[in-house]
Amino acid sequence: MTAKSSSRSAARLAAVQALFQHDMEKTPIPKLLKEFHDHRLGAEIEDDQYQEAEVAFFDDLVTGVDQKRDEIDALITEKLASGWSMGRLDKTMLQILRSGSFELLMREDVSTAVVIDEYVDVAHAFFDQKESGFVNGLLDAIAKKVRG
Repeated sequence: MTAKSSSRSAARLAAVQALFQHDMEKTPIPKLLKEFHDHRLGAEIEDDQYQEAEVAFFDDLVTGVDQKRDEIDALITEKLASGWSMGRLDKTMLQILRSGSFELLMREDVSTAVVIDEYVDVAHAFFDQKESGFVNGLLDAIAKKVRG
């Protein structure tokens, strides 16, 4: 894994955490970005060293998901199985899907395979294999729609 890819991996994980915090606590995005810049990205907290994250990429993910939320949520809803709604999704799962969908929609510089693999890895940080497979399948369906 290259330094750039690992710093982007760290940015993706941090973005999911920031978006979760934004969703749960309604922390304004500028305040949230500052908090992550100052205290989380690459910081040491209670003897845990947070990996250095690509800050500009992190910022793009968090602000982009926030700005494109309606479009992203419509894509996710369209690809959910019949009878499922966004309200049934775990709050962390929702942020993983939103972030991955944003990259598929807006970050053409990142290949489809990389986006899906990265968010499957993020899902592994929080969930079992079954949920990681769900992320894989849903993001693949969204990729087919938005990237052809």
